[in-house]
Amino acid sequence: MSDLTCHRTPLALAILLAFGASAGAHAQTSERLHADPDSIPTVVVSASALGVVGDDMITPVTSLGGGALVRARESTLGETLANQPGITSSHFGAGASRPVIRGMDGPRVKILSDGAEIQDASTISPDHAVGFEPVLAERIEVLRGPSALAYGGGAVGGVVNILDRKIPTALPGKAVEGSAELRANSAAREKTGAVEVTGGAGNIAVHVEGVKRDANAYRVGEGWSEGRHVAGSFKDSESGTVGLSWVGERGYLGAAYTKERTEYGIPGHNHEFGSCHPHGDHLHCGGHDDHEDHEDHDHEHEHGAGDVPVVKLDSDRWDVRGEYRNPLAGFTKARLRASFTDYRHDELEDGVVATSFFNKAHDARVELEHVPVGGWRGVIGLQTTRRDFSTEGEEAYVPPTVTTKHALFAAEEYKLGDWRFEAGLRHERQKVDVDSATQRDSKSNGTSLAAGAVWKFAPEYSLRASLARSHRLPGAEELYASGVHLATATWEIGNQDLTKETSNNLDLTLRKFAGATTFSLSAFHNRVDNYIYAHTLDNHEGFQLVEYAQRDAVFTGLEGEVRHKLSPNFDATLFGDVVRARFDDAVDNEGNRNIPRIPAHRIGVRLNADWQAWHGMVELSRVGTQDRVADFESPTSGYNLLNIGTHYTTRIGGVPAQLYARINNALDELAFSHTSFIKAAAPLPGRNLTAGVRFVF
Repeated sequence: MSDLTCHRTPLALAILLAFGASAGAHAQTSERLHADPDSIPTVVVSASALGVVGDDMITPVTSLGGGALVRARESTLGETLANQPGITSSHFGAGASRPVIRGMDGPRVKILSDGAEIQDASTISPDHAVGFEPVLAERIEVLRGPSALAYGGGAVGGVVNILDRKIPTALPGKAVEGSAELRANSAAREKTGAVEVTGGAGNIAVHVEGVKRDANAYRVGEGWSEGRHVAGSFKDSESGTVGLSWVGERGYLGAAYTKERTEYGIPGHNHEFGSCHPHGDHLHCGGHDDHEDHEDHDHEHEHGAGDVPVVKLDSDRWDVRGEYRNPLAGFTKARLRASFTDYRHDELEDGVVATSFFNKAHDARVELEHVPVGGWRGVIGLQTTRRDFSTEGEEAYVPPTVTTKHALFAAEEYKLGDWRFEAGLRHERQKVDVDSATQRDSKSNGTSLAAGAVWKFAPEYSLRASLARSHRLPGAEELYASGVHLATATWEIGNQDLTKETSNNLDLTLRKFAGATTFSLSAFHNRVDNYIYAHTLDNHEGFQLVEYAQRDAVFTGLEGEVRHKLSPNFDATLFGDVVRARFDDAVDNEGNRNIPRIPAHRIGVRLNADWQAWHGMVELSRVGTQDRVADFESPTSGYNLLNIGTHYTTRIGGVPAQLYARINNALDELAFSHTSFIKAAAPLPGRNLTAGVRFVF
């Protein structure tokens, strides 16, 4: 079978099954169509190793699902979550965007697919896309605290867990059930179609799903000197999955295969810096180079500086998931998550592959939940990962490496009256083998622990507190990078002497979770010893020479929201967040202490209205000016965002349906994201109308 046939089969089969089934079945309205994500406290947080209800978590948790997820979804994971308190995005045009949580991104934010790590190249550079399609997500969770230790000590920013349906965990309620969705938007003239179907007989359940997206260069707000569209900001993608499960009385075991192909442009890619190279701690770029030997280092591309490179991403992923109740004496549940990913993406210039990135990785974890011992209920587990990463071509700035990591973890809880206590522990060992004659292999280990409590001191109130000490081990890119990376306009130099960084985090949250007025207000203070960052040594017209270094840093912030029920049909919400991040003077008294690309403060108000089958929303937010900038970093002006949305639940042809529409940036403001490497080359989208219809059968 050809690659093209293999790639298209899941999507084509899903569409055939979905519309064939919907024509012959008049199902009852599914709760997935009507689910109201405002009822977050009733949701069991899957990413919590202990399966804790959201209201009992010791640190803030974001759970986005149901109608709110349908309305919030964008083409990337980062933009989908960007409006949640404490979360922004790295925004690299339309093709790539990761969540930035409390000012932290990259490897400090771990992204999971139902508990198994998504193995792509997005932690290496912000121009690399996350290997998951948000339209196929059933729910997205964001959490911190002791439960996050089950997934990695390095997740000091947080864990994003994407729940999907690719492997059925139960038999469907009828022979065939699923959903189908069509949507479009105006800013990029995007057209997207998605469908997912689950069927079953006996103990066997089968799931098929697929999505196709076609988007042009997107339109920005008024007043941009470069015009109204971001050149090269298109995105075309296709993804399809086939999953199979055996479901019994005590659990399930299943597997799924996912194929993804995505093509998108890289805005801001500037070839005029192709000749730049370092001499010691200084850059030499063309006229900036006063050395006679600069021609020996000339890497200038033959094509024009205005060309926009294109990424072609190709990923094959296999998942295995299982759960079995009462597997052994003394244990109530066993849980398995495993995945294997064969990932490649090519960066094309003038239609020719210039650089290729390869990542073959597997991730496996086994958890056992034990019966209460002395009142403590908990989970113990093992995890192992292996990543074989390599690059080749003009910008192969990281040598081939094989990273293996093994970890042992535990999470425990204890309830006493109005108190709930939780503790977590994780120890991991990492080895990085590098294929280089001049660089040495790396071995390191780290131990992370956390503890916290929730006190429901009144019928409608709770106070949460947690304290965590986490170790993050340096990644292969931070250790061994050596070369030009034009997408981020940098020449990167790794540092083999990097040691583990240690995060000491204190988190406090006051909540009122019932009544006409509810709120959640959180404060955090995170001191990171030996914080690993890209230290800028020199700058030439925006092109930077950076070397990975370590320096103590402090992250402090507030986030929260207050919601008041004005009447049975109307409610208002005030929300906001702010984070202050800087290097610690106690260790280094160098002039500028600001950490780069830290999001500005944000405050907003949202009005919701519900009347029979209608829901409406108006949201106005203000993102402040960010003028606390690092060396060689420019300030970013603030902006206002007005978003308006509505959805209507009905039946079309006897099939439950939801029609929705929203206008983002209704004021058509020109807005720039301070967290983006290419903020000047790729502003945020301007006025954008998104409309769609979703069927559940």
